[in-house]
Amino acid sequence: MKIIARDIPPRAAWALEQAGVHPLLARLYAARGVRAKDELDDGLGRLLPPSGDQGLKGIDAAARLLADAMAQNQRLIIVADYDCDGATACAVGVRGLRLLGAQNVDYLVPDRVTDGYGLTASIARRVAERGADMLITVDNGIASVDGVAEAKALGLQVLVTDHHLPGPELPAADAIVNPNQPGCPFESKSMAGVGVMFYVLLALRAELRARGVFDAATQPKLDPLLTLVALGTVADVVKLDANNRRLVAQGLKRIRAGQMPAGIAALFHVAGRKAPVATTFDFGFALGPRINAAGRLADMTLGIECLLTDDAGRAAELAATLDGINRERREIEGGMRDQAMLMAESLFDESEEPPPAISVFDPDFHEGVVGIVASRIKDKLHRPTFVFAASSAPGKEHELKGSGRSIPGFHLRDALDLVAKRHPGVILKFGGHAMAAGCTVAEESFGVFEQAFAQVAQEWLDAATLTRRIETDGPLAPEYCRADIVDTLHREVWGQGFAPPTFSEEVQIVSQRLVGEAKNHLSLKLIHQGSPVDAIWFGHTEQLPARVLLAFRLDVNEWKGERKVQFLVEGAQV
Repeated sequence: MKIIARDIPPRAAWALEQAGVHPLLARLYAARGVRAKDELDDGLGRLLPPSGDQGLKGIDAAARLLADAMAQNQRLIIVADYDCDGATACAVGVRGLRLLGAQNVDYLVPDRVTDGYGLTASIARRVAERGADMLITVDNGIASVDGVAEAKALGLQVLVTDHHLPGPELPAADAIVNPNQPGCPFESKSMAGVGVMFYVLLALRAELRARGVFDAATQPKLDPLLTLVALGTVADVVKLDANNRRLVAQGLKRIRAGQMPAGIAALFHVAGRKAPVATTFDFGFALGPRINAAGRLADMTLGIECLLTDDAGRAAELAATLDGINRERREIEGGMRDQAMLMAESLFDESEEPPPAISVFDPDFHEGVVGIVASRIKDKLHRPTFVFAASSAPGKEHELKGSGRSIPGFHLRDALDLVAKRHPGVILKFGGHAMAAGCTVAEESFGVFEQAFAQVAQEWLDAATLTRRIETDGPLAPEYCRADIVDTLHREVWGQGFAPPTFSEEVQIVSQRLVGEAKNHLSLKLIHQGSPVDAIWFGHTEQLPARVLLAFRLDVNEWKGERKVQFLVEGAQV
């Protein structure tokens, strides 16, 4: 473990402070690449435009396609994906199209187990059977060459909206909107699927204005959809570039003001979180997992219906159901995580470093939770990790479905591509990104995959990459160790690629003890800059020396009306 302080460009920090930014925020923003105050303007007018020279390729064709379909009262069916980005993108699509006047909009969600990922030929047939004239994908479709071909053969028009990386061949859709397709000049390549769908609606509204359906005064407002855009963007862990931060900030403002769909309000309630002080943390760790749980263990229709309903009572029922599924997910994950961790740790002696990559499989694992468990092992051992479960799809009992998570410096999808080329036939299919990917292998090929994956990691990773690094913002001045400062920090938009503030300092440990039902959290009393502070290190059980360099985030602990700063420990360099 190495704790490293970020560089803070002094000129940028000074310029931001001179422009009226709080001195601590000026330092944090400068360290994250912000150079001028106008970059922090999160107004809607600062969003990148949907169309034009720097707009999204294909978006004007998509808008014309949708406007024509609406003029002819055609039946539109959205094919969603079964994660939070897919669910929010679907809800944004259905709500937005109806707001803009579409009379006949419905959706269909693939089943994680029986359908697999993306628009398949069988899903295209189901959409056609439901009387659709147009099929619209959200958060999927860019790699669905066969599925789009089947939809076209069945006479459907197809609009693909996606944000994933394309394969060697693009599907023959009527229009494709994806910032990552070849030749797209749109600056924000990190937009989530829900953001892409929101942008399509902006372009559609402009097209309908041009056709005289409404004017600037009578056009429907689309900004209420930004609460859903913000949730899906954070939950999908895409990079929070300037445009994504604006989308998220706009959604948070509306939630804090009490302007949100009934389902989001209900999810805040069941998660025990407070909407008036909503943060990106709530999206990523409270609301997102409850929606994702439906796709992992049940049917994502529950999550989408929760986001679509305007009936508070129905929203409360659905949110309570999602909360129950999430509790079940946590129980399954807990047992799987312990078992998988034991298997991973059995691959090396205590005195040794872990192998360069880890692959584990158990026939009792649940395929809906393998990705989360892989993430937990990766976090603990700092190694690229794949966790496999037996497929529960009919006729696929001898296939293993794996989900992988990676560490910085190791491109997981590219690693799978190399394994597939070196060992033809071992990987039946694969896909994903640099940090997360999935693949299917035959059960008898697991051993070959395990060795081949470890071999690629051995070649690509060096000692520096295999050492866990925590980047921090350096020491925290004692005058900033206050509850109101913590509130100020929490109001800002932090996340992937725009890391939450983390500080590092050598502290004196006064006392430490294990707490929690399973005694798996370390509670600390320490001296920071001469003052006593409480701290907690979740999921950590090893005792610390009397003096230690800690990396920590700031939180506020409320007890009997008193609000005191608490450190959330991220790591220690002994």
